Amino acid sequence: MTRTALYTGSFDPVTNGHLDVVRQACRVADRIVIAIGIHSSKTPIFTAPERAELLFAVCKPLVEAEDVALEVVTFDDLAVDAAKRHGASLIVRGLRDGTDFDYEIQMASMNAAMAPEIQTVFFAASPPVRPITATLVRQIAGMGGDVTAFVPDLVAKRLIAKFKRQ
Repeated sequence: MTRTALYTGSFDPVTNGHLDVVRQACRVADRIVIAIGIHSSKTPIFTAPERAELLFAVCKPLVEAEDVALEVVTFDDLAVDAAKRHGASLIVRGLRDGTDFDYEIQMASMNAAMAPEIQTVFFAASPPVRPITATLVRQIAGMGGDVTAFVPDLVAKRLIAKFKRQ
């Protein structure tokens, strides 16, 4: 039986912290579905297709090394509905600190109430990626700062190009 994990987020941009979660999820899943949340109220830096392309490019080597299948999709409904649609029995989430835990435990509890057959699994962020947030990366990149320590090389190049055009 294939164990599928769903990993949701905006991934705008994908960071080394996101890769840390994917790397850890490879230990508990045979297939990882990365689901990019699409919300009309948000104005992302990268379009959904750009984020999907970046996620696939930077995550594919990680999952292949662990013999795990990868799929990158978008969704605009509840995470549990996306999980059901993609056959996921797990939702994986990363935790950087207590603030993340407080929020994520509420979400996991609500998801469990709506879909008890789907288990939420938390992964503690590895120390080098603990301070990284996509919001901070966007702010640093937008001000011309160096984000190469926080994102994969491909993402850093795309951020530089994106902000040069604006």
